[in-house]
Amino acid sequence: MNRVAHEPGYVLHHYDWSESSLIVEAFTRAHGRVALVAKGAKRPSSNFRAVLLPLQPLLLAWGGDAEIRTLKSAEWGGGQVMPLGDALLSGYYANELLLRLLAREDAHPRLFDAYAALVHVLASEGGDSLHAAALRAFELLLLRETGHLPSLAAETLTLAPLRADAGYQLAAEGGLQAAAPGQGGALPGRSWGLLATALQDAAPLSATLAACTGLTAEQRAALRQQLRGLLHYHGGVQTLRTRQLMMDLQSLQP
Repeated sequence: MNRVAHEPGYVLHHYDWSESSLIVEAFTRAHGRVALVAKGAKRPSSNFRAVLLPLQPLLLAWGGDAEIRTLKSAEWGGGQVMPLGDALLSGYYANELLLRLLAREDAHPRLFDAYAALVHVLASEGGDSLHAAALRAFELLLLRETGHLPSLAAETLTLAPLRADAGYQLAAEGGLQAAAPGQGGALPGRSWGLLATALQDAAPLSATLAACTGLTAEQRAALRQQLRGLLHYHGGVQTLRTRQLMMDLQSLQP
C-alpha cells in the first residue's frame, strides 16, 4: 500500500460518497490533484468535519493503491483565516479552474506555491482591486504551468519581438498576435514584456501581481477578457459555475 504523510494540501471540492463519507478533491504540493475518500466524514463525531474546509492550508495523510485513495488524517496547517465575501467566491473560482485544468496526480509545486500565495492575498484586507489583480496573476501562472500560455515576449506565429508601443492581443488559437489598427482590447508590447518577466520571478505570483497592478483599469479589463477566453477554451466550458454565481450576485446589487 502506498502511504503519504504530512503532505501540504488544500481542499478544492468534496461531494457525497455514501451516507457517511465524502470524496475529497485535494490539491497537494508533491502529488498534484488527488481524489481521497474521507470515511465517516459526515458523522457528527468525525474529526474531519471541522478540518476539510476550502482555502485552508492542511497537512494530509493517505494510503491505498486505487484511483481514489483513503484519507487517513487531516490537520489544519495554520497561518490564516478563511477569505470572506467576494474574496471567498474568488477562491472558489480559482478552485474550479484547478479542477478543470489539472490532471490528477500531476505535480505542479510552483503552481501550488502560487495558489497558497493567492489564498493569502484573498484572506487579506487588500480590497477588490488587489484581489482581482491577484486572480489575473494566478490565471497567467495556471495557464503557463499547464502549457496553455504562449510566450509573452514575442508574437506567437512569427516569433517577431514585440514593439513597446504597439498593441497585441492574446487569442485562444492564435496566441499573442498584433492587433489591427484601432482595434480595442489590446495591451502594448511593453506591458506584455513586463508580464513575461514577472512570470519568471522566484516569487511569480507576487511579481505578476505587481505587474498586473501596474496596468490601467482598461488594460486590466482587456487582460481579464483575453485570459477568460483561453481558460474557457482549454477548460472545455463557456462559463464556470462560480463565475456565473459571481455575475448573478453582481446583477442583484443596486
